[in-house]
Amino acid sequence: MPKILIIDDEKVIRSTLKEILEYEKYEIYEAEDGVKGLEMLNNEDFDLVLCDIKMPKMDGMEVLSKAAELSKQPQFIMISAHGSIETAVEATKKGAFDFIPKPPDLNRLLLTVRNALDKKELVQETKVLKKKLSKKLDMVGESKAISIVKETIEKVAPTDARVLITGPNGTGKELVSHWIHQKSNREKAPFIAVNCAAIPAELIESELFGHEKGAFTSANKQRQGKFEQANGGTLFLDEIGDMSLSAQAKVLRALQEHKITRVGGDKDIKVNVRVLAATNKNLKQEISDGNFREDLYHRISVILIQVPPLKDRSEDIPMLVDKFLGDIAAEYGTTKKEIDKEAIQKLQEFPWTGNIRELRNVIERLVILGGKSISAEDIKKYADY
Repeated sequence: MPKILIIDDEKVIRSTLKEILEYEKYEIYEAEDGVKGLEMLNNEDFDLVLCDIKMPKMDGMEVLSKAAELSKQPQFIMISAHGSIETAVEATKKGAFDFIPKPPDLNRLLLTVRNALDKKELVQETKVLKKKLSKKLDMVGESKAISIVKETIEKVAPTDARVLITGPNGTGKELVSHWIHQKSNREKAPFIAVNCAAIPAELIESELFGHEKGAFTSANKQRQGKFEQANGGTLFLDEIGDMSLSAQAKVLRALQEHKITRVGGDKDIKVNVRVLAATNKNLKQEISDGNFREDLYHRISVILIQVPPLKDRSEDIPMLVDKFLGDIAAEYGTTKKEIDKEAIQKLQEFPWTGNIRELRNVIERLVILGGKSISAEDIKKYADY
């Protein structure tokens, strides 16, 4: 049952609002002035506050401002008999969901309350999802090799420098790109990832730069490319070593001039994008072989981050295994399995050619097929090596 706090110095208004809202099955609390209301907000967790503006001791605007500093932040609907457009605008700027004049229209009041509570629920869901995503994207490990990567990220992320992330498949290159974005000034803007190896050469330019209607046979409408979608944020070009030379030329122009042109179009479109790139290839060798542009390489490799293979950071395996056991238990809705020390030691001895991705798959297999506590015997039975 949603909890609603009514802050108003007029007892009649409080009683009327309480009667209406309790009939709608809301749990109602009352405060006769702003000071009492703020005290209750400090001590209780409310979903919504209906707050008068003109009150003795502390007016509603001050309550709204002080409530914004609290860890618990309910939605606010401001109410006043002395309202004006300026007051409503000021209340909204300070974070109020809406402003309702006195005496409140019953239908508008109930609709606004429902909408405000819906927004509170969406805000909570978003926070939970962000927390889950943050946990999923956590970079686990304390080895020297991974510590160097983390330190580089901390230094590079706040800048707009382009970063080339290298390392074998499965080491977590995309995870590094997410960390850079999350710790940057572009954190709240889009993060768009493109796997250049997964897109056919003839479609990569349309994917990156978009196309105009009629640009080719199946182009039945105009389409924005990834550069435009990432505008203001970060574009991650994964496996950039697999990009065609013609697409490389257009990416180079976008980086040099901060402009792109859609396929089939002639209009320049300005873009403000931070480009991060990753590859498992030796790009200097690719340049020698004529497969990669040297000028593009120098554009994307202002900062180089080498992500170490798992065999070079085996001391991180216990922490990674613990994380994966927790993640898999949460996904399956089961109790987190334990793992023997001897089993961990066995895992640390493997070469892990598939790196973190392979380790995660093996742990999932052990969770499904192994005993209540994963043993060294389970490792022998169900691990590939």
